[in-house]
Amino acid sequence: MTSISVSRAGETVMESNAAAKAGAKLRILVVDDELSMREMLRIVLRRDGYDVMLAENGREAIALLQAGPFDLLLSDIRMPDMSGVDVLRAAKALDPQIVAFMMTAFASTDTAVEAMRLGALDYFTKPFNMDELRLKIRQHVEARQLKQENLLLKRALKSRHEFASILGRSDAMQVVFSTIETVANTSSTVLVSGESGTGKELVARAIHFNSLRRDRPFVAINCGAVPETLLESELFGHVRGAFTGAHANKKGLMEVAEGGSIFLDEIGEMPTSMQVKLLRVLQDRRFRRLGGTDEVQADVRVIAATNQDLPKMVSEGRFREDLYYRLNVLSIQVPPLRERVEDIQLLAEHFLAQFAAQMGKPVRALSGPALQLLLDHQWRGNVRELQNAIERAVALERTEAVLPENLPDDVRLGRSATAPPAAELPALDDGFDLEARGEDFYRHYIALALEQAGGVQVKAAELLGMSFRSFRYYVKKYNLR
Repeated sequence: MTSISVSRAGETVMESNAAAKAGAKLRILVVDDELSMREMLRIVLRRDGYDVMLAENGREAIALLQAGPFDLLLSDIRMPDMSGVDVLRAAKALDPQIVAFMMTAFASTDTAVEAMRLGALDYFTKPFNMDELRLKIRQHVEARQLKQENLLLKRALKSRHEFASILGRSDAMQVVFSTIETVANTSSTVLVSGESGTGKELVARAIHFNSLRRDRPFVAINCGAVPETLLESELFGHVRGAFTGAHANKKGLMEVAEGGSIFLDEIGEMPTSMQVKLLRVLQDRRFRRLGGTDEVQADVRVIAATNQDLPKMVSEGRFREDLYYRLNVLSIQVPPLRERVEDIQLLAEHFLAQFAAQMGKPVRALSGPALQLLLDHQWRGNVRELQNAIERAVALERTEAVLPENLPDDVRLGRSATAPPAAELPALDDGFDLEARGEDFYRHYIALALEQAGGVQVKAAELLGMSFRSFRYYVKKYNLR
C-alpha cells in the first residue's frame, strides 16, 4: 500500500497537511450515491492532505479498487446498485489490510454487525460530526502506519542481527556463520565459547534473530555481573515478601523471555546453588519464583556463553558436569582476533566509519603505517580492544587518515595490553618476593582499568578480560575505588 507520514492525533490540520506532503499521499476512496456528501468529503479530506477519489455507486467503486491500491475506504451502505457491505467485501478480497469506514442514514444493527464482521473499523450514522470522522481517520491511519513501521523495524533488526553485526571474511568466521545458520533452526541449547571480547553476544543475537523465535524477546544477563544474592531473583523473579524490600511480585528474566531466548553470559561465574536451579529449568522446563510455591512453565531457549575452560572447571569440581552437558548440546567456538588477521582491516574500517559518523569528524581512512601496526598487534582483548583503539584514534585524529601517534601505546609499541614488555620484567638475581610483585602488578592494572573506565567496574573488568566477580574481589582486597 501507499505509505505516508501521518500526523499524531490531536495535532493541527496544518501539521497533518505538512505530514502528508512529506511523503506520498494516503489514498482514500469515498463511495456515496449522494453528490453533496461526496463533494463535501472530498473538500474536507483533501484539505487534510489526503488523495481522494470518488465513486457514485458500488460498481464504480469496485472498478476503482481493482485499478489501483487504496489505503482507506469510506463507503455509504445503502446505494441503488449494490450495498456498501458488498463493496467492503470486494475491497477486503482485493486488500485484506485496507482500512474501512461505513456510513448510513438508515441505522440497522444487523447491517452494522455484518460490516464489522467483514472488517470495517467504524460505523457512522448520518448526519455525523465531520471533525469526529477526521479524528477517527487520523487515529486508525496512524495505528496502521505504526504497525507497518513496526514490521519494517522488525525486518531491519532481523537483517541487522542476521550477520551484519558480525564482520569477517576469514575461513574461521565463515565456519561460525555456517554453524549459526544450522543451529538457529533448532530449539536446542547452545554454548558459545571464546575469549573475552570476541563477540559472543553478537553470535547469540544472530542465532535468535535467525530462529523461529525471532519475533519474541531476546533477553541477556551477565551471570558474573550480578551479585549472588540477587541472581536468583533476576532470573526467576520473586513474590511479595520473599525478602526485605520485596514489596511486590516481580517477573524474572526467564518469564520476560517467554517464547524467545535468554542469553546467559559468563555462565562459568554462576554460583553452584544457581547451577542446580538452571539445570531444573533445562530438564523440566519449569521453575519457582523466589519465595513462591507455584510452578511456572518456561518456554525459552537458553544460549549460554563463557570465556573459561568449562571441562576443566568440571574436572576441578567448580562447575556441575550434568549442567555442562545440558548446555553443550550445540556449541560454537568464536575464534580470537589474532587467529583471523585477515579480518582486522575490515573491522577497523567498519569501526572507523562508525565512530567518525558519531563524532562528526572527517576521518575517512587508516594511514598505511597505522594499518600495519594494527595488523601486527596481538589483540589479547580481541574485537573489543580493536574497537576501543579505533574509537580513541578517531577522537584524537585531526586529519582525514588515522596516524600511528593516535593509536594506543600498546599498539604503537608492539606489546600486548595484558602483559608488560619483557624489558620491564625484573631479573631474578638473588631472588625477590614473587607474591608481592604479583600483587603490585594486579593493583597497578586494576587501578589503571578503573581510571580508564571512569570507575565503572563492569567495563574495567572487560578491559582486563576478568569476570566481574573476580574483579570486584581484587578491588576490595586492594581497597581500590
